[in-house]
Amino acid sequence: MLGATILSLVPALAAQAQTNDAPALLEEIIVTAQKRAERLIDVPLAVTAVGGDALENLRINDSNSLTNAIPSLTFQQGANPTNTNFRIRGIGTQLFGQGTEASVSVVVDGVVSARGAQGFAELADIERVEVLRGPQGTLFGKNATAGVINVVTARPSDEFGGRAEITIAEGNEYRAKSTITGPLSDTVRARLSGYYTNVDGYVRNVTTGKDVQGAEGWGARGKLEWDASDNVNVLFSMDYRKQDAMCCASVPIQLSNATMISINAPVVASRTNRQISENTDTYANTEQFTGSIQADWDIDFATITSISAFQKFNLDNNQPIDRTNSDPIRFLGGPSVAPYSAWDYNAGEVRLKQFSEELRIASNGSGDFTYVAGMFYNHIEITRPFNRRRASCVQNAAGQTPLAVGAACPTANLRWQSSGTESNLKQDGVSAFGQAEWRIIGDLKAIGGLRVQYERGKNSGTQFGPLVAGDAILAGTTYRPGGANSGTFVASDWATTGKAGLQYEVDRNFQTYGTYTRGYKGLGYEMEAGADFVNQSALEPEHANAYELGAKYVTDDRVFSINAAAFLTEFSNLQVQANRGDPILGIVRFQSINAGSSRTKGLELETTLRPTDELSINSSFTYAKSTVNVDGLNCPVQLQAGAPVVPGTSAVPYNTCVRRTAGGTAFQNLHGATLPSSPKYRVVVSPRYEREIGSDMAGFIQMNVSYQSAINFTIEQDPLTRQGGYALVDLTVGVHEIDDRWTVSLFVKNLFNKNYFTSIGHVSLLSSVAKTDLVGTFNKDADRYFGGSVGMRF
Repeated sequence: MLGATILSLVPALAAQAQTNDAPALLEEIIVTAQKRAERLIDVPLAVTAVGGDALENLRINDSNSLTNAIPSLTFQQGANPTNTNFRIRGIGTQLFGQGTEASVSVVVDGVVSARGAQGFAELADIERVEVLRGPQGTLFGKNATAGVINVVTARPSDEFGGRAEITIAEGNEYRAKSTITGPLSDTVRARLSGYYTNVDGYVRNVTTGKDVQGAEGWGARGKLEWDASDNVNVLFSMDYRKQDAMCCASVPIQLSNATMISINAPVVASRTNRQISENTDTYANTEQFTGSIQADWDIDFATITSISAFQKFNLDNNQPIDRTNSDPIRFLGGPSVAPYSAWDYNAGEVRLKQFSEELRIASNGSGDFTYVAGMFYNHIEITRPFNRRRASCVQNAAGQTPLAVGAACPTANLRWQSSGTESNLKQDGVSAFGQAEWRIIGDLKAIGGLRVQYERGKNSGTQFGPLVAGDAILAGTTYRPGGANSGTFVASDWATTGKAGLQYEVDRNFQTYGTYTRGYKGLGYEMEAGADFVNQSALEPEHANAYELGAKYVTDDRVFSINAAAFLTEFSNLQVQANRGDPILGIVRFQSINAGSSRTKGLELETTLRPTDELSINSSFTYAKSTVNVDGLNCPVQLQAGAPVVPGTSAVPYNTCVRRTAGGTAFQNLHGATLPSSPKYRVVVSPRYEREIGSDMAGFIQMNVSYQSAINFTIEQDPLTRQGGYALVDLTVGVHEIDDRWTVSLFVKNLFNKNYFTSIGHVSLLSSVAKTDLVGTFNKDADRYFGGSVGMRF
């Protein structure tokens, strides 16, 4: 009924279109991509800015959904928020560990997030989101080798006002958000906003009877702005967010092992499967607080800014990785050293505290010489406890007949293993930075920037033995019975990054530029269950050398604009997650490694067309070829058995599974392999048509069409984890009061019901006997659903 209502409104509204409407002016976009307010067209780097109204029009409720508007930005779902990641131009960091930073930095109101998990949040009361593409370390620091997502929330207003919105959608999805703002005195203004979200799970666990992949969360933000004097402004901000999520379950999408099929019954594996059969529910509960004070002192020719911030982030997570119902525990088959293992728990916490201080000076205006310079200090503390326990069913027990495949496990054959770790990381970093643009002749400007930074990290940890009396030590850990299991590792590093380039102003509405940028991402530390805290080492820093040519143009009548950029970025020591198989246990392990080298190159185009006051069309296109070279990588499990022997004295061919000796481990040396979750092409087109209905109302149609080409979810180039290209179409129709005092809309997500996944992988612990069995994760909008919203402003 709701879907029919939406579709019936489209022709009715479109029928009112006329062809004699006068063109409308595109709005001037102001951004702070270079830490001072500038016109978007004047910024000599590739930036996409999406305003708060546009986010609402496109129904972008959280940061993950930004990919629907920005083709250079992609998203890959991990097992929990800490290894879920953004990618820009194909580059990102998906590491199963808390000791490494993200390649895409998330900055909220000038405050840098220490880890990527802090950036996955509801987008409520937003002024705009800026996505800066390419290395941005000169101004934003060491965790921005791929780019920056710069979120700017709304400030208090000197006029009383507010807004509220309620959204209801299929699948028991409820969203509410509200804001109130206004003056408290002649010099003090305040703003208070909040949100509540509840989305029922859209994956059914047939064993527990629960729906998983849902979430309930709420948050509040308060701001107090004080004009301390005519030229001093102080902004106090506090933000709190909490979410309880049944995340992140993976559904069976391909099962070939007969016993696995039996164990998962009545779940039937397929690309459209929406069920799991697990005896333990997965969850990822997060809580975050941020408090900051920003003081701005206008000294006429420049503004001095101080941003002091404290952040706290907690994660409580359990991830059952056997992907099956383990009650009763069964013997799956395979060699006796590779039994089927059922996990009792695989759970841990992340407790993060962060303090940062930035002091900078930025020139006012847009004269012949503009600049920004400052210093930055950051202190991070992360505590990571993690416990694991599993039961294994061995094939043979003393005096017993070997088990048949699929048999329930007798007590005599049952073996329990467990272990735990607790690691503590402290990091301190300090840097000095500066960037300037100066007119050297006519309309030609030179660009120069430099950042010198020092970081020091101290990682301490302990590997615990069996957690339950009678358990054996969990296989694959580095626990040493009766020996040393604790250690402390200290590492430090100096780095210099910078930017150089030229900008030529053809006229006020036509800018061109060319830049070189040096990027840096800091040391990585091992904090997870398999860590050897006695013999620690650091993951090497990641470096980037980026080259970019760009042009930005808007017509004099401000009806059409186009931004274009060609880019090439070369990385060394790219920090990546790799699958490495253990030939004895038959277990696929996840390890953080430095890839030898990597490259991303391509082209980006963004256009905006507003031929009439009623019609606007935003479109953007990204071509990005992202490749990596890395030696000694594990082969896809299903290809290992047939790997030929290449003697140790012979050269290893690229991109081929080989082994050095008969029975040795199969490996591959990749050259020019595609990086995970990196489509070569992405396109987004967003037309909006709006027209007055009578004297006090207007109707609108908003569409968003996005397409991406094929990707592979693993660095090993596994043909089974490849996903073909697909397109998604979202549609919204509605009416609003002419002065926007109220709005009513109906929407459909994924209009044509196109199925897609946010990750695909093997059933991790069963790869030795189920080499082609796969699981996948997906968003709610992998299935079509309908909803509606009511909003008001005052």
